[in-house]
Amino acid sequence: MSVERYINDAPDNARSALRHLRDIIRAAAEATDTAPLTENLKWGQPSFAPQKRMGTPIRLSWSQKSPERVEMLVHCQTSLVEAWRHKFGDLFDYDGTRAVHIDLAAHLPEEALHIMAVMALTYHKTKG
Repeated sequence: MSVERYINDAPDNARSALRHLRDIIRAAAEATDTAPLTENLKWGQPSFAPQKRMGTPIRLSWSQKSPERVEMLVHCQTSLVEAWRHKFGDLFDYDGTRAVHIDLAAHLPEEALHIMAVMALTYHKTKG
């Protein structure tokens, strides 16, 4: 399966959100000179990896177990989700150190998601 097929196989509202999130991630990669991204499936989820030593991959997920949301995930050993929680507060629901939950019934907070993508794609370059 490919990233495109994963997205196309999702229900309409999730498909739209996943496409929009992919566009936001791609735009963040262009804005930060971390493009081209490597797009493939990791653990069955779309993964968008920046050039080596620049940042950490971003994964997207939708599941029938939680059909009302999509998730944006990063490596759990980064401090990204903690930083996002500090920066964006209750704009999102958070899952420990690995993900934010994005409600499909709500408007996508594009600016916040762009900043989150920038932070992930430049994580190794800017940490420390």
